[in-house]
Amino acid sequence: MKTLKLITAGLLLLASHASNAQVSVSLNIGTAPAWGPAGYSNVDYYYLPDVEAYYDIRASQFIYFGGGSWVRSRYLPRQYRNYDLYSGYKVVLNNYHGHRPYNNFNTHRRTYCVGYRGQHQNNIGYRTAQPRYQQKPSYSRNNRYDDNRRYADNRRNYNKHENKGRDNRHGGNRHNRD
Repeated sequence: MKTLKLITAGLLLLASHASNAQVSVSLNIGTAPAWGPAGYSNVDYYYLPDVEAYYDIRASQFIYFGGGSWVRSRYLPRQYRNYDLYSGYKVVLNNYHGHRPYNNFNTHRRTYCVGYRGQHQNNIGYRTAQPRYQQKPSYSRNNRYDDNRRYADNRRNYNKHENKGRDNRHGGNRHNRD
């Protein structure tokens, strides 16, 4: 009877050890974030032109210039903490697999200036909640020019309607006055 109990206890112990061996731990090391652009599997870095920073996919860290040197952090710098990564444009650095993408920073900054938008990007995942605060869109020189031009167009239309009103108050058309 004692042997039977020992055999049963041994089998239970063996079964519990086998079930523990099947438990797997899933860590997302080296996987692209949900806000990353879909369709790129073998990429190590994104360049974020709006914040002039990089994102290291393998280390899940942002790389930005601050305090006189390049900083690696899990978060963006304070002035960009409310930046919406889902709607911001991400440049996929296909041709770089080293550890210092910022060695090409001057080229990246010239090629992909602040406000750069290439082809439409779909994100890998969906935003689960709307951000509490959204950063106002940054304006490049072209956007400011367009806003000023739009203002000038609206002003011209206003003046056109304003002159019509004056003409009507004086009895119609200016040319028909005696």
